[in-house]
Amino acid sequence: MTALLDVVNLRTSFPTPSGLVRAVDGVNLKVEPGGSVGIVGESGSGKSVLSLTIMGLVACPPAIITADKIEFEGRDLSHASQAQWRGVRGNRLAMIFQDPMTSLNPFLTVGDQLAEPLIVHRQASAADARNKAKELLQRVGIPAASERLDAYPHQFSGGMRQRVMIAMAMACEPALIIADEPTTALDVTVQAQILDLMREIRESAGTAFVLITHDMGVAAGFCDEINVMYAGRVVERGSTRSIFRDPRHPYTKALLESVPRLDDPPGGRFLPIPGQPPDLTSLPVGCSYAPRCRWVQPGCLETAPTLVPVENDPARTKACFVDMADPKGQV
Repeated sequence: MTALLDVVNLRTSFPTPSGLVRAVDGVNLKVEPGGSVGIVGESGSGKSVLSLTIMGLVACPPAIITADKIEFEGRDLSHASQAQWRGVRGNRLAMIFQDPMTSLNPFLTVGDQLAEPLIVHRQASAADARNKAKELLQRVGIPAASERLDAYPHQFSGGMRQRVMIAMAMACEPALIIADEPTTALDVTVQAQILDLMREIRESAGTAFVLITHDMGVAAGFCDEINVMYAGRVVERGSTRSIFRDPRHPYTKALLESVPRLDDPPGGRFLPIPGQPPDLTSLPVGCSYAPRCRWVQPGCLETAPTLVPVENDPARTKACFVDMADPKGQV
């Protein structure tokens, strides 16, 4: 099967007075039609910059962006013009942004904002676009859709604004939706409703998703594949089941151990990750995670590991010299 999205060796850097910030450093990403790929990691790991770069929303300059390939539906977008991007973005490739209150235009009604992509990309008349906008609001579960079309974003709750963002992403029936922290700042019940809605869209329309999140539980419940990012790089990749059952990178294991569980003993076994993420302007010579790693080896401080197949599971890859099946040993 030909990949819907195929990103090879993507790098996004930002010049600053302190040095070059390598926000995304040699990332490969592949999404199959109808698939669901998660990108997880701490704040500052490069997840959002990766998604914005794929969407063509990072200004260059000042950013420095290079890639061997950013191919979407067989078309290489790595050198696309702004006119070419406008034909793809919001049409075949859409995004659900992290904060709908700042992503939605406060001066336009929700109906006008939902109608815009239909008018631009589908050449719909104003009346047809408004009818479609009402259908979209109904589909994402917003009651009294006809009346809410004339409401402004501030008149919606946080969960309802996120539903509006999903409706906008769905408007032109894209092949791929990138969802950047779509459940952040929402209460648990609303989070579940948003994820159920995204799951229904994926199943009914065959839409593929890239889910950006720091919440391992959200990724576990939605994604088929997980990419773990640290300091701008993917350090482990594999199926969701294999990643959660048997993490093979120390950082992945630490992320899972830092999530409280219902079956924890009294007093808990919550294990925070020590230290802080590295300064992206001056990454260490060896492994970027080495200063925080419980299983650091001498070689980790000298050479940066690259992604290699996991032992006995070639479908998985990790960027680590330590064999997590026997942490005292070294691969």
